[in-house]
Amino acid sequence: MLYALIDVILPVFLVIGAGYVTTARGFFTPSHIEGLMKFSQGFAIPCLLFMAIATIDLQASFDPALLVSFYTGAFICFCLGMFGAHFLFHRDWEDSVVIGFCCLFSNTVLLGLSITERAYGPDGLTGNFAIIAFHAPFCYGLGVTVMEFVRNRGKSGVVFAGAVLKAMFSNTLILGIALGFVVNLSGLPLPSMIDSALDLIIAAALPAALFALGGVLVQYKPEGDLRVIAYVCVIALLAHPAIVWMMGTATGLNRDFFRSAVLNASMAPGFNAYLFANMYGRAKRVAASSVLIATGLSILTVWMWLSLLS
Repeated sequence: MLYALIDVILPVFLVIGAGYVTTARGFFTPSHIEGLMKFSQGFAIPCLLFMAIATIDLQASFDPALLVSFYTGAFICFCLGMFGAHFLFHRDWEDSVVIGFCCLFSNTVLLGLSITERAYGPDGLTGNFAIIAFHAPFCYGLGVTVMEFVRNRGKSGVVFAGAVLKAMFSNTLILGIALGFVVNLSGLPLPSMIDSALDLIIAAALPAALFALGGVLVQYKPEGDLRVIAYVCVIALLAHPAIVWMMGTATGLNRDFFRSAVLNASMAPGFNAYLFANMYGRAKRVAASSVLIATGLSILTVWMWLSLLS
């Protein structure tokens, strides 16, 4: 299925590559890229998620089989990553939680939305938005809860709960999703000028974020334990979509949602994997290298999954 590689996957990675090359050549500085990433990740993409959730048909979109299939796979991969890092590679528990998070957090927004839209058109994104609505809350909720449990062993439940809530609700992706649900469930209409302004911002969200992702990857060389990085890549790029494929088949997931679930599961670890590592100051080299290497490898693995889904 050469079409999937040339017309669907490569344009997305060419934008990432443009960000990488122009930053590596010094045309853009790290501070430029940091600003672009802050705009896209901290503002434009939360706006995109807000509008998607605010306008989505909740009854038609939230198929329990879709969410069970995707998030069962994600949870299993988190456990495989965390326990594998601890027992196979002898990392301490805090490093192991970060490595588990790398296996858990697929790049469902920057890569998942872009590739699914190019493969199946805008109408094929309904399942993606249903997954994304719970993605940051689920992944950060699981990762932060386990990390804070590891870090706060012996401390009071109040300290533990406060640390979890603070980490969760300082995330702008989660805030954008939460506000989208408020608007959707309340039925409040958005004024037309706000709707038009959001459309302008949203149009820039994915291209800016993909370009910034390429620029960010320049800063991180493939260092650290290569065996651990290879382990993360296998789980994120192969095990997660395979588990979701089996779960989707077992639950009788419809074709469109099945494609969205498997394709999103096949995405490389998102940059949030590095942000999570940086937030706790643990396994940062492994997280950054995993994002870099898995993103490159996903050109071939996503092509494989798209071919199987055709």
